[in-house]
Amino acid sequence: MTDATAEARQIVEAYLEKSMIPDPEGAAAYLSDDFKMTFTGGRKLGGPADSAAFNAKRYAWVKKRFLRTDAALDAETGDVLVFNTGHLYGEWPDGTPFDGNRYIDIFTVRDGKIVSTDVWNDSAEILLDRAGLSEAPL
Repeated sequence: MTDATAEARQIVEAYLEKSMIPDPEGAAAYLSDDFKMTFTGGRKLGGPADSAAFNAKRYAWVKKRFLRTDAALDAETGDVLVFNTGHLYGEWPDGTPFDGNRYIDIFTVRDGKIVSTDVWNDSAEILLDRAGLSEAPL
């Protein structure tokens, strides 16, 4: 692993730790001025305060259990792509606990700042299943 990829992994994990508190202001310190976030369902959000507000509506509380953080240097641009994957755990708004909700967040880190992230997880599928609307058992 190069110094650039190791640094990018540390930046992403620090950002995610701040995001889980939630500490949107602390998390924002890791972002570039032109940061772009695409959240679950293709939602365009402005940053950590928006994602914290979204999560407050979907969950009573939610945290991430990191399984892996991988990084790859794009030799042409100097950007580092960081892939953080694991499981969400917490409680739904009705107080029902959950665990094992898969997620992957993909980040682009440039010059020591996160310039973009794409966020995916299984929450929508789990909610469809809980409502009896899934096409097949989970």
